[in-house]
Amino acid sequence: MCDYSLHSVASRPAKVGDKLVSREFNNLFTRGFAAVGEPHVAVCLLPGTEVAFEKEAEYERSLGIFPNWMRGKVGHKVARFRRVNMDNPHTHHDALEFPDGTFVLVHALREGQHATVLQLPVALRTAKEAKEQGRVSVVG
Repeated sequence: MCDYSLHSVASRPAKVGDKLVSREFNNLFTRGFAAVGEPHVAVCLLPGTEVAFEKEAEYERSLGIFPNWMRGKVGHKVARFRRVNMDNPHTHHDALEFPDGTFVLVHALREGQHATVLQLPVALRTAKEAKEQGRVSVVG
């Protein structure tokens, strides 16, 4: 899914093998994934989608006038897409969960990182499984 902040951007669902790049979308001040070669189309991931970055994933946070206030590396290349903070409708919900349990908002990913869609999620069989997709606090 694409976060609420990307609703005004053309989008399409992710496919296995998609080559993605993290990017900021036209004057929206939010980040997401676009397919390499399709910079103006957001690629939407479903919860459970697995991606592999070319290098260790990096994030950044900003505070208004301090655009590069804090940068960091997650220490992993592989992540699973998750939806978080679903109880708060006015915040970003798209996040990546890394093998050590770290969550990073997609919005906080450093721009220009390349990743490949490894696997799409299987259909959730129960309401309990669906509820488990929305979780915890995140970096970003």
